[in-house]
Amino acid sequence: MIDQSSRGAGQADDPQTADVPQVKEPDAKSLRKVLVAAGLGHFVEWFDFGIYGTLAVILAHQFFPSGNPQAELLSTFAVFGAGFVMRPLGGMFFGSLGDRIGRQKTLAIVVLTTSAATLAMGLLPTHATAGVLAPALLVLCRLVQGFAAGGESAGATTLLAEYAPERRRGFVTSWIDASGFAAFVAGSGLVLLLSAALGDAMDDWGWRIPFLLAAPLGIAGFYLRSRLEDSPEFRKLKSEGGQSRSPLRESFTIARTAMLFCVGFMVIKAVGHWALQTFMPGYLQTTLEFSRVQAFAITTAGLFVVALAVPFMGALSDRVGRKPLLIAGSAGMAVLAWPAFWLLSVGNGLLAAVAMIALGLCLAAFDGAISAALAELFPTRVRYGAMAVSYNFAAAIFGGMTPYFATWLIGASGYALSPAFYLIVIAVVSGVTVLRARETAPARISD
Repeated sequence: MIDQSSRGAGQADDPQTADVPQVKEPDAKSLRKVLVAAGLGHFVEWFDFGIYGTLAVILAHQFFPSGNPQAELLSTFAVFGAGFVMRPLGGMFFGSLGDRIGRQKTLAIVVLTTSAATLAMGLLPTHATAGVLAPALLVLCRLVQGFAAGGESAGATTLLAEYAPERRRGFVTSWIDASGFAAFVAGSGLVLLLSAALGDAMDDWGWRIPFLLAAPLGIAGFYLRSRLEDSPEFRKLKSEGGQSRSPLRESFTIARTAMLFCVGFMVIKAVGHWALQTFMPGYLQTTLEFSRVQAFAITTAGLFVVALAVPFMGALSDRVGRKPLLIAGSAGMAVLAWPAFWLLSVGNGLLAAVAMIALGLCLAAFDGAISAALAELFPTRVRYGAMAVSYNFAAAIFGGMTPYFATWLIGASGYALSPAFYLIVIAVVSGVTVLRARETAPARISD
């Protein structure tokens, strides 16, 4: 949408009536450079943030030993959720910073901070060595990760949306979600390979390897992002002296309706991501009794399909609009959640992979359109901050607690397929929000 800072508050407050931003399109070389820098940085960010969830079963034994596998896993997922508690605070801090000093500088700080916290996790003593100090340090590292992650997704989406040609915005911004899922695939695939190669040594010391990789990955991400030029829209805004002095306050004044839409859109994205990436590996092992190698092979297959499908869905959203893809993803998740969980429970590896892929394709349809749809809700001067606050509020309330709540739900109900009903409810919530929104894709608006 265009920069609405010159509009009256009442008019700018309605995201449904704003126009699409008109900016000079960057050349192909500049666009490739920003895609690589933003995409690799996002890959690093979510590899670092997500590897904790991928290794949840192993970390449960190392930091929360109790003799009860489900209790250990619940403790690990509680710490996983603790990282999400910090995300709205990180969103407020980095979002405001990004709207004041620029997207590129802020994103470089974000990736370096996350990688430092992840590297520290790989060096932590375990409960057997340090007692209660070990989980306390783990929580601290996770809180730092969560704080930094609060500035990542909204910032990377903002940067790409403001660089993208308006009629390719869906395709360009979809690479954010594609690189995020590629990070999940890399994390899950790495744990799969290490588990197969190291055997019992994976529990002793092999689990540290993915965390230690944060150092070279973080340096690479910081280097690429620090060499980027800021987005054309932000440079134009800065040259005109149009930056907001108080982006957060202004966000709640001129973009509060857009922020509510953002929360509603984000519910299924937040829950779906962390259900597939974090909850599923532990669920397959502890509840459905797949082997560790089988569990990670099934999870990796599903995440791989999502990573491949998202850019195609993004390109499709440029042609048919954001709403059809968002509705298809929500409806598909609502219809297929229970059948997919039933297939998982059969105990056959091939059927379980099919179930994961089915859920993944629903999420890919939604994710292909969502980044552009979110960016198009907000004016340039508050886009980063307004999106970061609402995006991370939804992630904290719904996404961060998904693994814990789904695991608790199984224990409380005694029904192994109960998490499917949680996904159904969440899909309906986002679907209803999408139905109440108007189309924002430039191609469909001009039609």
